[in-house]
Amino acid sequence: MQIAEVFAQYMEHLLAGKRCEARELITATLDRGVCARKLIKSVIWPAMVQIERLYTEGKVNRLLEHMATRINRMIADQVQAHLARSQKNGMRLLVACGDGEKEELGAQMIGDLFEAEGWGVWLVGAGVPNDETLELLGKLRPDVLCLYGTQPSGVPSVRKLIDKIREIGAHEQMQVLVVGGVFNRAAGLDEEIRADLSAPDAAEALKTVLEHPVRIPRPDLPQPGRRRKRKTTIRKRTTKKRKRRAVAAAS
Repeated sequence: MQIAEVFAQYMEHLLAGKRCEARELITATLDRGVCARKLIKSVIWPAMVQIERLYTEGKVNRLLEHMATRINRMIADQVQAHLARSQKNGMRLLVACGDGEKEELGAQMIGDLFEAEGWGVWLVGAGVPNDETLELLGKLRPDVLCLYGTQPSGVPSVRKLIDKIREIGAHEQMQVLVVGGVFNRAAGLDEEIRADLSAPDAAEALKTVLEHPVRIPRPDLPQPGRRRKRKTTIRKRTTKKRKRRAVAAAS
C-alpha cells in the first residue's frame, strides 16, 4: 500500500471515530517497514492539517473535529516511540504554541522530530505568560525558541515576547523560529516581528534550523501603521499651516 493510500484510509478512520482501526493501520504500516519519521511527515501531520481545514470549511462539525484530532494525537504518541534516534548533540529547543488541540499536537510533533535528531526538547504548550517564558529561557538557555500555530490574535503577544528577548540581550545567539499558523498565510510577517527563522510545518522546521545553525540578526522594521500615522500627522499639520496662511493673506 502506497503512503497516499495509507493517508486516505487513515483519514476515513479518523472521521469515523475508529480508534482501533486507525491504530491497526499505522501499526501494520510500521511493520511493513515504513519509518516513523515518514508517517509523521506524510500521514499524521497532513491529517492534522486536513481535519482543521475540513472544520474551517464547515465540512465537519466540532464533534467530529474533536474526535478525529484526539485519535490523531493518540497515534502520534505511539509513533514517536518508533522514531530512530541520533546521539544527543547538546542542542536545546523550547517549544510553545497557540491555544487549541491542533496547536498542541503540532508542537508535540515538532518536538518529537527534533528530539529524534538528538536535541534536548522542552514543550511548554499553550497559554504561558511571556514573563514565565522569559524566566524559563534564562534557565534553559536554548539554542532555538519555536513558536508554533500562532493565530492572528496572538501576534501582538509574540511580537512583545521577541522584542523583550532582544531588549534584554541575554539570548543573543538564540534563534526564534515561527512555524505554521498565521505565518503560513501572511507573507513577511515573520520578518516584521523580527523572528529569525520561519517554516510551514514540522519537517521544514527541522530542515530550516539545520540549514541555518548561526543566528543572523534582522534589522528593526517599522510596525504596521506607524509610518502611515506619521505621514497623516504631517499632512494634517501642513493643511493647518496652509489654512492659517490663507486667512492671514485674506485679512
